[in-house]
Amino acid sequence: MSGFASTGSLPAGADFVLPFHLEGAAVSGRLVRLGAAANGILSRHDYPAPIATLLGETLALAVGLAGALKYEGVFTLQTKGNGPVSFLVADVTSEGHVRGYAQFDPARVPDAAAVRPEGQSVPTWLGAGHLAFTVDQGGNTERYQGIVALEGSTLADCAHHYFRQSEQVETAIKVAVDRDGNGWRCAALFLQRLPVKGFTRESADDRWREALSLMATVTNAELVDPTLAANDLLFRLFHERGVRVHEAKPLIDKCRCSEERVVTMLQSFPRGEIEALTRDGVVEVSCEFCRRLYRFDERALERIYAPSARPAPRAADRRPEE
Repeated sequence: MSGFASTGSLPAGADFVLPFHLEGAAVSGRLVRLGAAANGILSRHDYPAPIATLLGETLALAVGLAGALKYEGVFTLQTKGNGPVSFLVADVTSEGHVRGYAQFDPARVPDAAAVRPEGQSVPTWLGAGHLAFTVDQGGNTERYQGIVALEGSTLADCAHHYFRQSEQVETAIKVAVDRDGNGWRCAALFLQRLPVKGFTRESADDRWREALSLMATVTNAELVDPTLAANDLLFRLFHERGVRVHEAKPLIDKCRCSEERVVTMLQSFPRGEIEALTRDGVVEVSCEFCRRLYRFDERALERIYAPSARPAPRAADRRPEE
């Protein structure tokens, strides 16, 4: 395995983003694999299979895009469209916490599912709209956002369009989502062309085309196969040019919701509006991402809206929504 550096142990089914570069070409890349994290996120909601697949693609894309950045905060990938799926979102923290969810109109799903053109997930499910990338590092830092129209057949096509239009970086992306008896698995393979250094322009062009040809040989099944080690997959694809992997970053399914955040959100609304939502003496707030349910009775609400309510009160009761 000349020119191949090991990442160490990556257990079967591990969730990670693995950066690498091709030593014999001005090309960098990232391999994303999501097993338990993807299955947790996609199984938590009762999504129709095509919508779960689309959200799985969003998760893999978000992780791969975030993996190219140095940031301390949250990277978010989201779509808004006029199709049956009005909203998709996935975000990745700098600590490797991943979450995501989809909003869709159940009444429009049967008609869209009946069409099901092969490889046309964006026009079928998202319609016209936009794709947005956001990096929020909090504090006094300026939030970065890039927006591009939903142009293309798949989300990967839309991301390609973004890089061509906004970043002017030649990029290739392949995304795969699958479900079997062990649950959902998602994966993505990214290649990006680096500035020419140590190569003539003609030589760099040839090696970029060669990398694209090699990438095209990988199957969806290979990308998501937990029994095919990441090192082995990359070596199989790119060993002729020498592939060197860097340290893999682990990922976990973890939501950022908390009781403190919910209380702050409630306090941002007039008390009367919140009390109008009371049912059987309790206000319930459910997290769209993880479906955790926060419940506040009248005594809790009284403490929330008391002028001197510090620190924020604890909810009267909370439980995961079944």
